[in-house]
Amino acid sequence: MEQYQKVYVALNKMNIPYEVVEHPPALTTEEADNYIVGKEGVRTKTLFLTNKKKNAYYLVIMDDVKQLDMENLAEILNEKRISFGSPERLMKKMGLPPGFVSIFGLLNNGEHDIKVYLDKEMLSERLMSFHPNDNTKTIFIATVDMYKFITAIGYEYNIIELY
Repeated sequence: MEQYQKVYVALNKMNIPYEVVEHPPALTTEEADNYIVGKEGVRTKTLFLTNKKKNAYYLVIMDDVKQLDMENLAEILNEKRISFGSPERLMKKMGLPPGFVSIFGLLNNGEHDIKVYLDKEMLSERLMSFHPNDNTKTIFIATVDMYKFITAIGYEYNIIELY
């Protein structure tokens, strides 16, 4: 079964409605945004991050127009330094290559050792968009269903204010 099909199966089991837009491969959020112009919903950016010791993992979800201040985030997470997880670590932890990362990659995290952080600023919007573990598709789900998905697969999420 393809990665995106696993996402559809999980959402259907949870009775979470979704809409999918298929498009050419998009490795960046900017590329993906070109294919969903005019559609309602936050264009999310999902970042796979790790601490200095590489023993803690974070998934940070924010509006893709926002720039992440890594020092500010490290402070929020009570870490000395935060950096992007390597492509190898991303594959090991989420079963995904760079450019495919979203909350749906948590389905592949057998160790359940990734902490999820959502930027408060985007959460007032009704819909969110993500890659469904495939960069040739963009999936739209309701914000409340994003919360439902995260908790239904056994994760907690933290709402933070990123500057």
